[in-house]
Amino acid sequence: MSRTRAQLRAVGLTTGLVVWNGMVDPRLPARWQPLVRAALGSALMLRTGARPGLRPPALWSGLRLGLASAAAVTAGVAASSAVPVVRAEMRRKPLPEAPGRWLTLRIPLGTIWPEEATFRGALATVGTEAFGPSGGQLLQASAFGLSHIADARAAGEPVIPTVLATGVAGWVFGRLAQRSASLAAPILAHLAINEAGALAVLAYRSAPAVRPTRESRR
Repeated sequence: MSRTRAQLRAVGLTTGLVVWNGMVDPRLPARWQPLVRAALGSALMLRTGARPGLRPPALWSGLRLGLASAAAVTAGVAASSAVPVVRAEMRRKPLPEAPGRWLTLRIPLGTIWPEEATFRGALATVGTEAFGPSGGQLLQASAFGLSHIADARAAGEPVIPTVLATGVAGWVFGRLAQRSASLAAPILAHLAINEAGALAVLAYRSAPAVRPTRESRR
């Protein structure tokens, strides 16, 4: 494949993913979203020839780096949960109707695997073929950030900060995948961010409110 054709392929896939996540995915029935997303991510991996690195020895490298990253993320989420600003944000977030389904299905199958397979797998592969390793990582991270515009609007979050934050996260996940040659590393780190954050919100919102005592009101 010529370099020009590879670049057109990479840009086309990037555009398609941003449009899909901004206009098509939000209109899918909620019950089918996890399955459709997982199938799409897996299909793109196969179509682009991306190597997930989920077999030894790459798997062991991915697990080591991923578990270390996940532990750091979990500790960070736990520590930040005590910050008043973070607690205020937790109080504002709406709770899902079925928390168990959210934690066991929508996050791992409907978010983590599809996003890692699509962006760190398929798009990073075609991006690297077209623009080199650094260019490929920049492309997938940018697409990852832009693909969260619809999510930001639906949640009432500011769009630009959300795009920037998720873009940086996408770049970090990409570096984990590059360093370990396995999607296991970014999958575990990404899973830790989403699951730890979700559990923190659920724990905080389900805890009984502590009313101030008469002495504390004086």
